[in-house]
Amino acid sequence: MMAEERIYATGKRKSSIARVWLKAGVGEFNINKRSLDNYFQRETLKMITRQPFELTDTLGKYDVFVNVQGGGTSGQAGAIRHGITKALLEINSDFRPILKKAGFITRDSRVKERKKYGRKGARARFQFSKR
Repeated sequence: MMAEERIYATGKRKSSIARVWLKAGVGEFNINKRSLDNYFQRETLKMITRQPFELTDTLGKYDVFVNVQGGGTSGQAGAIRHGITKALLEINSDFRPILKKAGFITRDSRVKERKKYGRKGARARFQFSKR
């Protein structure tokens, strides 16, 4: 990888879209111009975003710049993880079997089902009253 070369990838989860850039560095996270600890309060969400690096033993080797939009914090963390995974694959395709086994390459296609008319939610009905 050449100096100042940035690798770009897009990650998606639920209704969140993360645009991820990786650059050789010291492992600094920059999410929507905020640090990882500042952006995500829950420790599990921070862990999810770091998972691809931990699996490939590249934690602290790349600086991460992310623009993430839509959805909630959980979906955004998943989208960032997906984007980082795709960027790491562009850097080194030898990571593929490790990341594939962990299930990070596949885009999680589960999204919220729409509410139907005559129903309380997607599948829930209104309470039935006999009398």
